[in-house]
Amino acid sequence: MSRALMPLLLLMWALGLSGGAQAANVTVQVRDPAGKALAGAVVAVEVGGVARTAAPGVRAEISQRQRSFEPGLLVVQTGTSVDFPNLDTVRHHVYSFSPAKTFELKLYNGRPSSPVLFDRAGVVTLGCNIHDQMIGTVVVVDTPLFGRTDAGGQLVLDLPAGTHRLRTWHPQMREGTDLQSRALTVGAAGAPAVVVSLPVVAP
Repeated sequence: MSRALMPLLLLMWALGLSGGAQAANVTVQVRDPAGKALAGAVVAVEVGGVARTAAPGVRAEISQRQRSFEPGLLVVQTGTSVDFPNLDTVRHHVYSFSPAKTFELKLYNGRPSSPVLFDRAGVVTLGCNIHDQMIGTVVVVDTPLFGRTDAGGQLVLDLPAGTHRLRTWHPQMREGTDLQSRALTVGAAGAPAVVVSLPVVAP
């Protein structure tokens, strides 16, 4: 099964939609203050009745390769455990001082014995005490319904009617800036395209 289909299937199960009730396509367009499309923006929608935390045992991975984090940005649902394997021949010391998750994996090679549990929503900035150029990000969201915008700054999600919570973030926002939040109302016939402007700065 495609991982891209999992959020929709989880939504249908949680809301009892598998019997034929309808969900509508909702397009979220993310732009900068000048109106330019923002590719790679994080978009998450919190829907009532959908589990805020991941099922037990859900895991993801950020590798360290050629003295960089891969992927440099990972989006996970709250409650996800993340492995940090070191694929380099040099040792790394991975850490975060972010309020959403503070941790340290002291100098090591290979794979740490235990993953890091991301149990609070927010933006977590990663670094390496040995290699200052190594910067990564984990964005933790309280929903399985999330994705990143395409080259045109758009993401399409299937959502039920109701009032939900839309959260958005982009890597060019100032460090320490949390996800932006706003209400998102979807009618029985869906909703017009939702335009979000994020306060990004020049890279």
